[in-house]
Amino acid sequence: MLERFKVPEKDRVYVKREDMQHAAETVFKASGLSDEDAKLSTDVLMLSDMRGCETHGVSNMLRRYVDWYDDSTITATPNIRVTRESDATANMDGGKGLGLHVGPKAMDLAIEKADKFGMGSVTVHNTSHLGMLAYHSMMALEHDMIGVTVIAGNPMSMTPTFGAELRLSTNPWAYAVPADKMPPFVFDVATTQVAGNKLALAKRIGSPLEDHWIADPDGAPMLGNPQLPDDRNDYLMLPFGGTREQGSHKGYGFAAVAEILSQIMSGTGPAFMNAGSMSFWFCAYKIEAFTEVAKFKTDMDEFLNALATTPPAPGHDRVLYAGLSEHEETQLREKEGIPYHHEVIDWFRSLSDARNLGIELG
Repeated sequence: MLERFKVPEKDRVYVKREDMQHAAETVFKASGLSDEDAKLSTDVLMLSDMRGCETHGVSNMLRRYVDWYDDSTITATPNIRVTRESDATANMDGGKGLGLHVGPKAMDLAIEKADKFGMGSVTVHNTSHLGMLAYHSMMALEHDMIGVTVIAGNPMSMTPTFGAELRLSTNPWAYAVPADKMPPFVFDVATTQVAGNKLALAKRIGSPLEDHWIADPDGAPMLGNPQLPDDRNDYLMLPFGGTREQGSHKGYGFAAVAEILSQIMSGTGPAFMNAGSMSFWFCAYKIEAFTEVAKFKTDMDEFLNALATTPPAPGHDRVLYAGLSEHEETQLREKEGIPYHHEVIDWFRSLSDARNLGIELG
């Protein structure tokens, strides 16, 4: 997490993981989820918070989910079913359920198929927000597999390179690869310049944006460390790269591939033509089907260690690889607790009082 997105020290309220786990589960159950699905959904949010990815954790997302359950945008008891299947593939109907507990079931199926056939691939349609993609990809790690997760769908937020109208969402990708002694390689990124939830987080803590992160409604990149406009219609998100000269066609291309693998291959169709739709693609690769697991993990250790010990450039302390800082942040938060913005704690208190949930935090 870049420093600009961290909660300012003066606004922090530290909460133990188990306390927030209980609070979030209570909220999910009050919205109608079963005990199992409430726990699973909370697990996804808590892994985000523990790894320092507050954009997809409790702070930003739980209140949205409550609103969606309240207005029936999503259902708390979805009828999840497989609609098409082969030995190594499947397509699932998420039953209009929240991706936080639909997605793990799909990845479980992909892992089961990969264990039998070396690879397993599952698409999901008719579902909603998945939370932090890394959670689902990381499910493969304990099975000595590589996990991949891709999503696409509403809300529309990204304009294509040279475009001046929304055609894509942030369409992120996440890869998780096991190692032996080194922390696993976990690469989870949006195909926009910055994740959409980071914009909301920047807004909450009053942090300015970087040049070329967003564009005005005409498609011209905003410059001069702009503040995020209050009206969502007053800006467009740009593909990673920002401008063609800086490689935005690459972010645009990866976003398009995400659209193809999830929205189109699941049968949903292009997201901009299907308001409210969201689709996923999960894949698991069994390492043993390709090479010896022990050798693979040893090779990964050597590779990741070489990256982490690369001499740093002037002005930098060290070189990181994807997943290393999140692993370290998890260890720190296990000891110190999770730093939430006081506004988040206030929201829990307000919701608890309004719905008589008996939640106590802070």
